[in-house]
Amino acid sequence: MNSPISSPVIPQPAEFQAHIYNSFLQGKTSDVTLRIRASWNAIYNFHRVVLIQADFFRYLFTGGFVESEVKGPSLRPSASQEPIEVVFDDTNITRAAFELCIARMYGGGPPLFIDPAIIPTPSHPLTPSFPHLPPPSLVPPGHQPATPRFLLSLLAVSVYLSVPSLAAQALSSIISTIGPFTVIDYLRFAYGEGIGPLQDEDFDPLVGLEHVAQLVKDDPEYNTLTSRSTSRPARDKDVQSLFLSLDELSVADQVPTSQSKPTLAGDLSVEKEDPADLSSDSGSPTSFLNETESDQAFSYGAVSDKIGESCVCWLARWGTDILACEQQVTSTPKQHSPFTSTSQPAISRRSTASKWRTSHPDVVSSPSPPKVPLIWRRGGLTAAWVRSLVSSDLLFVRGERERYDLARTVVELRRSEGILEEEEVEWSRMFTEGIYYANMSIDDLVHISCDRSPTTGRPYVPERVIEAAHWAQSTLRHKVIGSLPSSPNASPASPKGASRHKELGISVSQKDIEETLSSFEKDEANRAYWPVPGPSSIRMGECVGVENPSMDELFGLSPAAPKPRGSGRPSMSISSFFGLQNDRCVATNCVSNKSADSARWVPYPPYRFAVEFWDVDSLREKSHLYSRTIWYAGSLFNVFVQMFRKKTQGPQLGVYLHRQSSVDPIPPLSVPAGQQPATETPTDNRPNARNLSSPSSATLLPISPTQYSFSGLPMLPSPRPDTPLQGSPSNSTLIGGGLPATGSPNVPHQPYRDPRAQVSAYFAMSCASATGSSVTRFTSNPDDFSISQSWGWRSSSLRTEVCVDNDKSTDSPSLSPGGNTSVRVTVVLGVV
Repeated sequence: MNSPISSPVIPQPAEFQAHIYNSFLQGKTSDVTLRIRASWNAIYNFHRVVLIQADFFRYLFTGGFVESEVKGPSLRPSASQEPIEVVFDDTNITRAAFELCIARMYGGGPPLFIDPAIIPTPSHPLTPSFPHLPPPSLVPPGHQPATPRFLLSLLAVSVYLSVPSLAAQALSSIISTIGPFTVIDYLRFAYGEGIGPLQDEDFDPLVGLEHVAQLVKDDPEYNTLTSRSTSRPARDKDVQSLFLSLDELSVADQVPTSQSKPTLAGDLSVEKEDPADLSSDSGSPTSFLNETESDQAFSYGAVSDKIGESCVCWLARWGTDILACEQQVTSTPKQHSPFTSTSQPAISRRSTASKWRTSHPDVVSSPSPPKVPLIWRRGGLTAAWVRSLVSSDLLFVRGERERYDLARTVVELRRSEGILEEEEVEWSRMFTEGIYYANMSIDDLVHISCDRSPTTGRPYVPERVIEAAHWAQSTLRHKVIGSLPSSPNASPASPKGASRHKELGISVSQKDIEETLSSFEKDEANRAYWPVPGPSSIRMGECVGVENPSMDELFGLSPAAPKPRGSGRPSMSISSFFGLQNDRCVATNCVSNKSADSARWVPYPPYRFAVEFWDVDSLREKSHLYSRTIWYAGSLFNVFVQMFRKKTQGPQLGVYLHRQSSVDPIPPLSVPAGQQPATETPTDNRPNARNLSSPSSATLLPISPTQYSFSGLPMLPSPRPDTPLQGSPSNSTLIGGGLPATGSPNVPHQPYRDPRAQVSAYFAMSCASATGSSVTRFTSNPDDFSISQSWGWRSSSLRTEVCVDNDKSTDSPSLSPGGNTSVRVTVVLGVV
């Protein structure tokens, strides 16, 4: 009897993957040898069928760069193969990052270990260890330490080689680790500075791949990395090789720019910009590059822009709180300060190309991390970036007076380190254009007009600016009070009268501005206008929902093309400081923006203010939690939030702008549990009468209870959930007998009242995520606000981050009611 024929054993995918990866580790049956010349110099034995997963190698082996002199496939052993030379002129590429990229294509490589101490969470938004440095974390055996520098390098090499899945992973990891000590380095990378000078870790091999590379002794012919402007060295005639650089991979009509997304592998390599082509305007965000000796600028298109977006979102949310920490560094003697930064204030962040050698003499050892972030002080943000951040509508700061206080504090902080002429130009522009004095009280204007710098003895704000602000206040008041119809038959209380007179008639079109410029003196060319926005809802910063993307999808994360003013979606490119730039526009620029012919403009600055809501997750279904009430253009406004819990959609948070009745009682405002705000009086607008806030700020440094952060909010410790509330029921109300807590309502000063039943107002509300790395921004075209009417949005994206964190740490006491989670909202409000 014949024995049955056994069927062949088919390897499982995991077994086949392990076989391929082991062949790579052992250097078996390789059919291509690459000599990599970068910060390190080594030879690798690879398999073409694996490498062509990356478009970079696919075009190398199957495109126009195939080794033409080789007739047919080479069957020679790996040791005798003549290497293909690949030169990485992107100096952000390090050895371990390159090797991980290759290992992932083989289906292997060690898992990455990101230190939990640098990962912000909703319960610890400034990282779990802040402000203290954590002890070095124990890296699990077989894991690759993924430092912020490594993650940036991994992003650079994965984009260079066109490996979108790994690029998306690196991008996600970078955004998830934006915090006090990483935000500036990430921002510098986003606008082209790269990862900085070589460090010891850049030469380390990938964990588990220590014996894969065959290191080559330094070759004098290549000990300086080539760049586009550098002539290529002569090739050895005895060795057939292919010298591969960016210039050879990119054809003229495929080189990516910041205005177009690439489509081919070669296009996905780093774009180098000549600093000579960058804007020389001191107000340009690229002016930071001009302060260095750098000879290369690296742009990764929309990927860089996305990192920049997240960084500016973080700075807008936490910048005012961090400033209080940095003030202590300068006010405490360095020899006695436990918070002194040990980082070097490196003005030059990258060495010239001659320093990028494979030898080690020029390697810069990694400094120990500082205990206080270097953000506002010199060596952190440049003056142009400081101006843009202070002037931004996204900045979480209580009001314009607090914005002015923050600006003067930063200026004196920088002047204490010496006065630089280029910085003074930015300070002048910041105080003149970045703060809307027309929305300040007369008491504040008088105070500012007399305020002098203790360093220079000069006023911060020119007298003409204060006078123009006072004139704008007076003319707006005249229009509001004089907006009533003179005929008794057209009562504003009637629907018809309200419809006719709900607008003040102060908005103008682009054509109106053109006519004004042609009819009046040249001074009109510099008159400021602000666009009336259209309805929109956008998410700035975080990159979510991108799994296994193509390079086209990865580069389509953020539109790079400039957007017209008033279009709803702001430009997120470096030209707009990644979205920080506010909407102020002078007349000549308004009329030159041809793509915004239908836009409406107003000559009065909008009212900007920030509010904060505590313990929102404890809010009952459809209950309201109110912010403080502000007065603007004759009307009272406040913001309230609501929670909607849907089984199918999850929790949704509603954010609404509300026109408050001047007759009805003003609702109590949200406060942290156990804290009671100082009551505002109609005549007290001084900084020491600001509203309460941020227990999260209290975790920064041990600060006196009387010190305030520049968000206008005191830096006091957050009580534990079981801490009894202080105060009597008359000044501390609990919704439903529990959290969230509310305090006594504030009654703002009202110089005059708008008697109209309806007013037409536009607004924008920006809601920062719990960690600050993203912002959800809603804008509205003019809506009709009747007395006690509200307009707004609700979205599940506003609470997703907190819900995920709750799921991961359900037993964490800091996440229970009364913890330090809050919702911060910045509001821009204007009338037409």
